[in-house]
Amino acid sequence: MISNTSDQMAQSSKTFCYTQEELNKQKSDNETLRVAKATLLQKKINDLDSTELNIAVTGESGSGKSTFINAMRGLRSDDEGAAETGNIETTMEPIGYKDLKMSNVRFWDLPGIGTTRFPADKYLREMNFETYNFFIIISHCRFRENDAELAKEIRRLGKKFYFVRSKIDNDIKSVRNHCTIFNEKEELAKIKNDCVKNLQQAGIPSPSVFLISNFDQCLYDFNLLKHYIIMDNLSHGSVSPFN
Repeated sequence: MISNTSDQMAQSSKTFCYTQEELNKQKSDNETLRVAKATLLQKKINDLDSTELNIAVTGESGSGKSTFINAMRGLRSDDEGAAETGNIETTMEPIGYKDLKMSNVRFWDLPGIGTTRFPADKYLREMNFETYNFFIIISHCRFRENDAELAKEIRRLGKKFYFVRSKIDNDIKSVRNHCTIFNEKEELAKIKNDCVKNLQQAGIPSPSVFLISNFDQCLYDFNLLKHYIIMDNLSHGSVSPFN
């Protein structure tokens, strides 16, 4: 029994004994692997910088599309380079705005759907949706037929979108002012569930819905939405989920 134990210890000692040449080679191989990984990471970063992500912001006129783009870029409406906003229809053709932090991301402010200038059928024909990588549908007050039409068209093209219910602070304030008993958490859940239900009825099985205020960005889902857009941008730089 002692002899067998000694043999095993000798064999184990032999197994883990390396020559200096072998140790040097292993160290060299590890350094080569480290450099290769660093080179690959830098290449991905360079590819990300050169791969533009075009995000179309669409929805009805007055839903807050231009204000949303300004909020995403950290600008106010009167700042230089901000998207034009107003109480009348201000966007007559798609206008691109580069993100100020993610240099490869460009937000496209599209005209509103459902106006006399752009009825739904004309809008869907002329906005060239196939040229964009990704979409954000901005809606306000309540889910409308035009929201469903946009979602259907984007799905038909095999593109991805987020559905954003804007001006949620105004909705919550209105309900609070008209109700004796008010539960904000329940009201927010009711609004989100209604959006999800209507999108599912439009043929979108698992819609992504965000409730936001463009002015009170610390409230609701604004920062969560921004995080998702950043992560989608990183994905777009490697394996794109948008095409």
